[in-house]
Amino acid sequence: MIPLEKPGGRASPSAGAAGAGAGAGAGRGVRAARRAPPGRAGGLLTEIRTAVRSEPFQDGYSLSPGRELGRGKFAVVRKCIKKDSGKEFAAKFMRKRRKGQDCRMEIIHEIAVLELAQDNPWVINLHEVYETPSEMILVLEYAAGGEIFDQCVADREEAFKEKDVQRLMRQILEGVRFLHAHDVVHLDLKPQNILLTSESPLGDIKIVDFGLSRIMKNSEELREIMGTPEYVAPEILSYDPISMATDMWSIGVLTYVMLTGISPFLGDNKQETFLNISQMSLSYSEEEFDVVSESAIDFIKTLLVKKPEDRATAEECLKHPWLTESSIQDPSFKVKGALAEANALQEGDSVPEINSDTQKPETEESVVTEELIVFTSYTLGQCRQSEKEKMEQKAISKRFKFEEPLLQEIPGEFIY
Repeated sequence: MIPLEKPGGRASPSAGAAGAGAGAGAGRGVRAARRAPPGRAGGLLTEIRTAVRSEPFQDGYSLSPGRELGRGKFAVVRKCIKKDSGKEFAAKFMRKRRKGQDCRMEIIHEIAVLELAQDNPWVINLHEVYETPSEMILVLEYAAGGEIFDQCVADREEAFKEKDVQRLMRQILEGVRFLHAHDVVHLDLKPQNILLTSESPLGDIKIVDFGLSRIMKNSEELREIMGTPEYVAPEILSYDPISMATDMWSIGVLTYVMLTGISPFLGDNKQETFLNISQMSLSYSEEEFDVVSESAIDFIKTLLVKKPEDRATAEECLKHPWLTESSIQDPSFKVKGALAEANALQEGDSVPEINSDTQKPETEESVVTEELIVFTSYTLGQCRQSEKEKMEQKAISKRFKFEEPLLQEIPGEFIY
């Protein structure tokens, strides 16, 4: 695939302990985006409170040796140390001129959004801003745990457990609820843009990269093609107005990925991915959700809804039983049910009905049976993993291929 980008398009890497995506996209033909009326910024904030420092960045900070934390087409993130305190930060170096155009005001917008969310614990914290003739440098909070993307694509033993996803999703939604209450729509929520304060023990989340974000007012209508292909909502593809519900679709995809490690709409190319989204082609089969509770699946289904007005809001999501229950269904329950069914079929009996609420006396026999079930569940997990290795390449790619952001108009021929 050859990534394409519309004139003036850009995307920036996330800040913190991990990398980021560059603006990218594909498609034949171009549809002109709606320009903002004179005197309006088209969803961009134009004023900041933070003092922009002009002295050399190296006077106050030293760059840490080693690999970059992230890189995009027009920005790079490096870990740095404040000389007078020894504290760690993430420095985001952003080019002001991109493809021959002055994009300083877009950086100002990103700074303004970070200022707006300065007191929210789930949004990355802005510390200082520097400016040189060619770039602006955002000194941001350092999130040592890296991107949640890393655990989304990890082997099952190292991947998120459902209880982890519950806790992190509450934090993500609280952060998004705050942004939406202040008229900010993020438009690029994905695993690469959610960082962790620590990896072990599993820390809290930080939402980063507001380069695609926009300010939404009730009286305004904004239509733009932006986002990351696997996470864009159907209204983006059909060039309908963007709304807060656009973020909620992305959160539905994000939850799916965090729970299963699978990208639900990913195709072999961007057009196939877009077609899967527009046709709502996704699966909730046992294969993807074998160790996921029914409540979690119901939560996702409230978000992956084609009509934006029918999607749950951040506030409604936080009241969903999956996020309000004190405990979740034991993931091994489905495996126990499968074992009971298999045993019944072998013995020629009818399939027993399994009820998780049924209470059995704790006899010595029942305790031994429970221990055997746990052992067998583990063994089946290993067998299931080996079977996945035999899956065709297309299915395997769904676990590991995550696209970069796009900032171009998509032709309408393949949108149904």
